[in-house]
Amino acid sequence: MFISKLISKMIGEKGQWRQYKARVRQLPASYRTAVDALERYLMYSGTGGDGTAIYADLVDLFEQSAANRTPIRQIVGEDPVEFIETFVRNYPKGEWIIRERERLTNAIERAAEEEARGA
Repeated sequence: MFISKLISKMIGEKGQWRQYKARVRQLPASYRTAVDALERYLMYSGTGGDGTAIYADLVDLFEQSAANRTPIRQIVGEDPVEFIETFVRNYPKGEWIIRERERLTNAIERAAEEEARGA
């Protein structure tokens, strides 16, 4: 049961991700460049929010902005880092980052305990 739920979740998320990427490819070049840069920042900063929802909302914003011909600087402002950090604050952290933080904390705790026993 657990395995089938896990596989179903992974396939669902993969499908959502593919839909997101297809939508990004349909954006005008300058908007696509901006979204790609924001996506890269989200991926490397580990602030990807709650799965694919943050990306779907990001592409929604840029699709609407492109349709309205809103200039990119009007969307993100003068500080794109502040824009994306503010955008991310509207989403809960993904559970994966919470699990990874717990794993790190637990591993260091175990290492310290082992060190104390061996010393």
